Amino acid sequence: MADARIRTAEPDDAPAAVALRALVYPYLVRGVASTRQMIAEPPSGEEWVAFVAEVDDRVVGWVSAYRNIRTSEAGFGEVSLLHVHPEQRRRGIGDALLGEALGHLRQVGVRRVRTWALPEALPFARRHGFTPSRELRYSALELRPAPPMPAAPPGVRLLPFAELDPPRVYRAEIATAADEPGDVASDAISYETWQHDVWQNLGLDKAASTVAEVDGELVAFSVVKRDGDRMWSDYTGTLPEHRGRGLARLAKRAALHRAAAGGVRFAYTSNDEANGPMLAINTQLGYQPVAAQWSCLAELT
Repeated sequence: MADARIRTAEPDDAPAAVALRALVYPYLVRGVASTRQMIAEPPSGEEWVAFVAEVDDRVVGWVSAYRNIRTSEAGFGEVSLLHVHPEQRRRGIGDALLGEALGHLRQVGVRRVRTWALPEALPFARRHGFTPSRELRYSALELRPAPPMPAAPPGVRLLPFAELDPPRVYRAEIATAADEPGDVASDAISYETWQHDVWQNLGLDKAASTVAEVDGELVAFSVVKRDGDRMWSDYTGTLPEHRGRGLARLAKRAALHRAAAGGVRFAYTSNDEANGPMLAINTQLGYQPVAAQWSCLAELT
């Protein structure tokens, strides 16, 4: 068998990258079109790059690396979705991919980096200088039968993204994101970055993504990204001053109903294990845990 070749990812790698991701991480949802878009049009200022490993002209490994421009912490970067085909492991491919990713981050001035590791990959992460920090739970829900559309209480309207102007949705999301549990605060999300990540993402389902409006203000929302009959609850949140009223659960139930009506059969999401309120909502909605990952941090020298 030929040695692995590591190279920069290209847009035409999208189908192979999605197939590999579905094998290693079956609970993650990103389609070919949005993956191609991610490779071809990364956000400005992020210094995003991806590398693939090829064996016999077949993509068997993937990793991406970028500067995190969504936080006010300077010099913070990410190594995302490092994974290798199960048949190609223990051949040094993961080491080579991680080396390329960390080398890129050093070149662009990143000083502290986060990556994610499955529990069985924690020894690999520690060997490369990473320290486990926080546990993330992945959960799944089969939308058969489809959940009923919830009845909104008086004074609350449930609106799909398709009926809204994007600046209103952006303002609601950044108002909820700053205190989300995590290694760094998501407190510096520009409108341009949000547009790229959310509104212009080819996987965004604007008919299913839902907001709760009270007195003309968007106070809670649930974002749906979709690939065929699978969806990812990308983010669900409520403005701090409106929490404790069940509005996030209401918006997410409506989003799940609309997604199911549009043909979605399987819903996936993830939550920090410290995010008790969202974990409780997902449990009430019927989600079941399917996997876990750990965020891991390292200092770059």
